[in-house]
Amino acid sequence: MNRMRERYQKEITPALVKAFSFKNVMQVPRVEKIVVNIGAGEALDNPKALDAAIGDLTTIVGQKPVATKARKSIANFKLREGRSIGVKVTVRGERMWSFLDRLMNIALPRVRDFRGVSSDAFDGRGNYTLGLREQLVFPEIEYDKIDKIRGLEVTIVTTARNDDHGRQLLQMLGMPFKKEG
Repeated sequence: MNRMRERYQKEITPALVKAFSFKNVMQVPRVEKIVVNIGAGEALDNPKALDAAIGDLTTIVGQKPVATKARKSIANFKLREGRSIGVKVTVRGERMWSFLDRLMNIALPRVRDFRGVSSDAFDGRGNYTLGLREQLVFPEIEYDKIDKIRGLEVTIVTTARNDDHGRQLLQMLGMPFKKEG
């Protein structure tokens, strides 16, 4: 079993029950899934860009992503409805826990000038979204093998009812939030 998942079950769950005085263990917020996506707008001109993004995401997460298609045509962006413009992958279970562990303990500290992630990026329902400027912060990506530096977006979906519960959960799991003030 993953060490982060084990810590969640043995230490964090009881602490959250105490902190928010839940009556039932099932009320305790937990991480449900993590969605990682790369917007590859340049795929309109260069179809190989999508393959490279798929390769990067597969290497980072360990699961094959799906292509995301444009929902609307936007003339200014030379975009047609139905064209592939990005890739995304949803991870759950063991893979999710190991990805979360690598994200918090290896990738984020490798970000240049890292002082912590913003604690304001919650959506009102306890889900947290975080943008990374380059895929190189993950140790699995080899610098010589990439064609272009791409940013990616990581959304951590929790069962928390509000942002405070979600923030507390991620903080206890080890998310390096910025010290405010």
